[in-house]
Amino acid sequence: MSWMRKKGWIRTLTTVEEPTGRLVCFPHSGGSATAFSDWANAMPPGVELVAVQYPGRGDRFAEHLVDDVAEMAGHIVVELLELPCRDQVLFGHSLGAMVAYETAMLLRDMRVEPRRLCASACLPPGQMKNRDVHLKPDDEFWAAICALGGIDPRVAEIAELRELFMPTLRSDLRAHANYRPGSGTTPLSCPVSCYHGVGDPLVDESRLTEWADVTTGEFRLTVRPGGHFHVSIDVDGLVSDIMGREWA
Repeated sequence: MSWMRKKGWIRTLTTVEEPTGRLVCFPHSGGSATAFSDWANAMPPGVELVAVQYPGRGDRFAEHLVDDVAEMAGHIVVELLELPCRDQVLFGHSLGAMVAYETAMLLRDMRVEPRRLCASACLPPGQMKNRDVHLKPDDEFWAAICALGGIDPRVAEIAELRELFMPTLRSDLRAHANYRPGSGTTPLSCPVSCYHGVGDPLVDESRLTEWADVTTGEFRLTVRPGGHFHVSIDVDGLVSDIMGREWA
């Protein structure tokens, strides 16, 4: 693995000479670019892997948090346009799906629409459940977050770490809760893939077909085991499914 960019919003997780394409990954609430580090070995030849690093975590820990999806996407697009190859697939998990969607629309408006948008563990734009979760008292908030399975139980019991993580989680969940597509938003034209983990308590599977409304292109829904954090199960199979449709 090579961390080529030390600052800004984009982290390069693989080094590929003259890449034919790029997979851009957007983490969940509280997540960092390293959430996708295990994906590097699953990438097809010639396709590079990059991930977004939101402020307030990892090597950006000291930076001010950003709790606005549109602002996040604006910064990310600026950096993506600086990269040499613009033929790319966007994959966003949970909050990341909203940021990826907003990023895709901005890229479309600049005539560099992605080849595909992949949304994981997330209801369609503006339809988040439990919008007030970020407002809950500390103990109730932390219990709700831990119940999703994304925090190591050993970490969850350490009070100092809880206090460290909660502001970032609250900020991210506030960003997700407040996000609405702009008025007059027109659909994308690229294909959209939706990934759902069976038993995800935050996502009503019956409503996921509404993601088809964000595009005039192809839509497909894939259901996988693993609940809200299904992305950590069978990484090879998930990456193969995402990328096999574009760079087989």
